[in-house]
Amino acid sequence: MSFTTKAVQSNWSFPTAVRFGNGRISELPDIARELGCSRPLVVTDAGLKDLYPVQRTLEALRGGGLDTALFHGVKPNPTGANVADGVDALRSGGHDLVVAIGGGSALDAAKAIALMASQTIPMWELEDIGDNWTRAETSRLVPVIAIPTTAGTGSELGRSSVITHEAETRKVIVFHPRMMPNVVVMDPELTVGLPAPITAATGMDALSHALEAYCAPSFHPMAEGVALNAVRLIKQWLPLATLDGSNLEARGQMLIASGMGCLALQKGLGAMHALAHPLGALHDAHHGLLNAVLMPYVLEFNALAITDKLDFLGRFLDLPNPTAAGVIEWIYDLRETLTLPHTLAGMGVRDIDIDLVARMGTVDPCAGGNPVPLDQAGLTTILRAARG
Repeated sequence: MSFTTKAVQSNWSFPTAVRFGNGRISELPDIARELGCSRPLVVTDAGLKDLYPVQRTLEALRGGGLDTALFHGVKPNPTGANVADGVDALRSGGHDLVVAIGGGSALDAAKAIALMASQTIPMWELEDIGDNWTRAETSRLVPVIAIPTTAGTGSELGRSSVITHEAETRKVIVFHPRMMPNVVVMDPELTVGLPAPITAATGMDALSHALEAYCAPSFHPMAEGVALNAVRLIKQWLPLATLDGSNLEARGQMLIASGMGCLALQKGLGAMHALAHPLGALHDAHHGLLNAVLMPYVLEFNALAITDKLDFLGRFLDLPNPTAAGVIEWIYDLRETLTLPHTLAGMGVRDIDIDLVARMGTVDPCAGGNPVPLDQAGLTTILRAARG
């Protein structure tokens, strides 16, 4: 499909309130006041704290008369200790608002910090299993404004956080319906400085959400429609955003596609994430890049179960070979265009304990959404194909 709609400044809710457009970061003080808040804690990661997006955020908040502090103790794969430290900073500073800015790691940690600030139970008791979320105390939740600086996880529109449980060396999905931020500011200007390799890897993360949601066997036609359009936007705009990081139209379209991917994933995820989570926990590797490497091997493993879906996707994307095989070929070509590695070894993940990763993958919450039932043997097959 070749049509496009220009990304223009606008407000929408789906259901989160989103303020999209260049320069919208200047509205932060007004948004904070609308939420009844005056003492924000800005949460980000150490690598971003001195860069323009965070400094512009602090400037906007402080220039608007708000008593603002910064917490930047978030690792690329955030840990329970990071969240605990953030909760201490929030409580000791008397903060009444979390302003989350960064990629998925910073946003996930910030949402968890806001949730846990009013809890008396351990965070791990809110793992996304069964009705664990009902254990949370929700009468005094700290509001969150989320500002994505990458177009990848879409965590700004999500109801969960992926946090590494260091004692158990595994990633835990912490879930609560009210973890969804109160307001999202999507300002493409804040993503302009993102290096091309990170733009590519995070963009592939967004694609993994949309693809896995689309292929998941559960019935959710609304999420499926959002997933399809997210894939279309990524196909059109990710190469442009990677090639020319100053292209604000491409940056804005990718922010939108990333958010759409997150909305779609409520339909389900699958083997890409079931394997990326343990690999990330064990090897401290970039989540988006793991998904980029695993993607075609998972699609090939699932191919017989999703042939009709991928055939339709090939036609929807107007691929030269509009078939399931053509979709997988497009993924390989896209990785080549973006100069991303094709194997786990190529991204520096070596000495993999395949049996351990496969066992961990079978119990990952995402495994249940795979089109083909996953067992250790199946995950081992995928890992061996991806290992290199």
